[in-house]
Amino acid sequence: MNGPLLFNPRFTVIAESEDWIVVDKPAHLLCHPTNLDNPPTLLDGLRGLLAFDLANGATLSIITRLDRDTSGLVLIAKNAHTARHFGKTMERGEFRKTYLALVHGWPSEDSWTVDAPILRKGEITASPIWVKQMVHPAGKPCRTRFKVADRRTRQEGPFALVHCYPETGRMHQIRVHLSYSGHPIVGDKIYGSDETCYLDFIETGWTAALEARLLLDRHALHAHCLEVDEQIWISPLPEDLAGFL
Repeated sequence: MNGPLLFNPRFTVIAESEDWIVVDKPAHLLCHPTNLDNPPTLLDGLRGLLAFDLANGATLSIITRLDRDTSGLVLIAKNAHTARHFGKTMERGEFRKTYLALVHGWPSEDSWTVDAPILRKGEITASPIWVKQMVHPAGKPCRTRFKVADRRTRQEGPFALVHCYPETGRMHQIRVHLSYSGHPIVGDKIYGSDETCYLDFIETGWTAALEARLLLDRHALHAHCLEVDEQIWISPLPEDLAGFL
């Protein structure tokens, strides 16, 4: 079996049972393959790590997927029964998630809520980025609460560390709502001040010019806390984001 060769040692196991496993995913690691040319993904690594379980009938289902550049906690079910249980629990709104985000500027309030529907921008107007979402009244209901945890100043300007509490689970929800609030996430190639950063990155990869515009080589969003079935898992702010502060 090729599992051990695919195992990516960069992710960390936070907790595990017979039915599930929680890992801390680093930025730049895809959760699952999107095409045949992908480098090893989190799912590949899990298959290597859990080769014995898979040989004895386990089936892996990623329950809380993260974008490639989002770091933090990921919950994976090891069997279909547990996957169904978590799916129904999520539908009932019984998952509690907290993200940490580094944003541009200082929010005028210490806490606020964005209750604004979102949809894929390409559904209503031309967009060079197919996956880009936007706030629009025709979109699906979307609600996020925010609370400022810290305010700092660097030579590039003011920045804030914000706790984010998504109450729905739409694609790019936190990133869209923070941008809509006037405080885009640091390093966000799509929802920052200039979406051409994403197009340039696709064409050239990471460059010194992009570093000067974005400050970080990934968007500064981290899945910090996950609570379900009376269990709580926590992942501290990773070194790259803590170092930025």
